[in-house]
Amino acid sequence: MIRRALFFLIPAVCLAVPALAQDTVIRVAVRLVHMLVTVKDANGQLISSLNKSDFSVFDNGVEQDIAVFERQTEQPLSVALMVDTSASTGIEIRYELDSVRKFLRALVVEGNPRDALALYSFNWQVTLQSAYTRRFEKLDQALRQLKSEGGTSLYDAIYLGSRELEFREGRHVMVVVTDGGDTTSYKDFHQALEAAQRSDLVMYPVVVIPIANDAGRNIGGENALATLAAGTGGRVFTPSSAGELDRTFEDILRELRTQYLIGYYPKDVPPTKDRYHSLKVTVQGPLAAKNLRVTTRNGYYGDAEGSGGRLGR
Repeated sequence: MIRRALFFLIPAVCLAVPALAQDTVIRVAVRLVHMLVTVKDANGQLISSLNKSDFSVFDNGVEQDIAVFERQTEQPLSVALMVDTSASTGIEIRYELDSVRKFLRALVVEGNPRDALALYSFNWQVTLQSAYTRRFEKLDQALRQLKSEGGTSLYDAIYLGSRELEFREGRHVMVVVTDGGDTTSYKDFHQALEAAQRSDLVMYPVVVIPIANDAGRNIGGENALATLAAGTGGRVFTPSSAGELDRTFEDILRELRTQYLIGYYPKDVPPTKDRYHSLKVTVQGPLAAKNLRVTTRNGYYGDAEGSGGRLGR
C-alpha cells in the first residue's frame, strides 16, 4: 500500500495525472528569494532610513511584490572568515591577523547575541580552524596558530565555506583575506560563485596589496575577487597598510549593521535555460532622482526550462 500511494503522489506533483477532477488544487512549493541590500548616497554615505515602498525588485526583468522587508535587520549573522595562509602571505600575515583580531572582537562584543563566526585558513588545502562560535578566546587561539606555507586554494575555500553557510539561520557573510588569485584549487571560479550565490551570502574580499604599482601584483586574481563580490552584493577592498586594513574591517561592520532585508515569492517569472535568474533592486519615486546607489546580489539559481521544480536559492 505504501508503494502504491507513492506511485500516485509523484505524478500529482509533476502535474501529469489526467484523472484528476477539474476542481482539484495542486500546490507547488515556491521558495522565498531574499536579498541583503545596501544603499549609499552620491558621497558614499550609508542610507538606513528607507521604507518598503521606496524599493522596486525585478526578477529576470519582471517586477515583483515585496513580501519581506526589514530595515537595519536584526537577523543574526553567520560570518565565515577565510584567511589566506599561502607562502606568498608570509611578510604581511602578522599585521593581517592583528586587524582580523580587532574585527572579530568588535563583531562578538557589539553584535547580535546570536551572531557567530567560523574561522577557515587556506593554502593548498582548506582547514576549518574553528567552527561557528561567539567565543573570542577560541577564535583568537586559532588565529595564533596560523603560519604561511604552500599554494592558494581560494576557490576551494569559497566553495566549502559557502556550503557550510547555506543552511545556517539568518544572514550569511563571507570575508576573504588574501593577497591575490588562486593557484591550487580543484574547484573553478564559476563553481565558487554558484556556491556563494546558492548560500545567499554577501562576500567581502579583502585583498592585501603590499605593492603599490601593478608590477608583481595578481591583477587577474583581484579582478576575479571583485566579480565574486559584485555577484553577491558585497564589495572588494584593497588596503595597502595596517591602518587601511583596520578601516576596511570597520567599513564592513558598518555595512552589516545598516543593511535592508528584502524578500519576495517569484511570480510570473519566465524560466531560463541555465537556471540563473538575474536580480535588480532600485529605488523609486522621488528617491530615483537622488543618485542613490543600491547594492545587492545580481542573481540566484532557480528553475530551468522544462524542469517543473521549485525555485532554488
